[in-house]
Amino acid sequence: MAMTNHSLFALKLFSALGCGLIAGVFFAFSTFVMSALARLKPTQGIIAMQSINITVINPLFFTALFGTAVACIFLAVFSVLRWHQPGAFYLLVGSLLYLVGTIGVTIVFNVPLNEALAIVDPGSTEGANLWSRYLINWTIWNHIRAAAALAAAASFTIALCYRTSQS
Repeated sequence: MAMTNHSLFALKLFSALGCGLIAGVFFAFSTFVMSALARLKPTQGIIAMQSINITVINPLFFTALFGTAVACIFLAVFSVLRWHQPGAFYLLVGSLLYLVGTIGVTIVFNVPLNEALAIVDPGSTEGANLWSRYLINWTIWNHIRAAAALAAAASFTIALCYRTSQS
């Protein structure tokens, strides 16, 4: 895998910024968006979150979320192939934190919760019961993915401090 120092630097920077951006989005949800939604009547909260879950599916957010994941895959492979390079450990750790702790948690936990919420009748008793569990469970998993993305951003930032020699 031939990668120039400039390309590697750009990929590390993109990954650090992407992880930080996603951490910020998830941090916002964990610290005030979900609390605000919890203050609404269940019907209103469900409708609002259903709308959020539809509008989040857009090119800008998906580029940030999954573009960062693609960059992490490249950096993980690079770090394994060039383990002797300075900072390779931080590239691998950052990549795994983001891929497992952010993308993996999103796919395995948050998305199924969103899918269950999408099909519930907001005005039903079932909807109100689901909403009370959803608020707790979704937010716990969101805390985890926010922390993982932030830790990944920190790891990539540390990796940026190392110069990679060309070989």
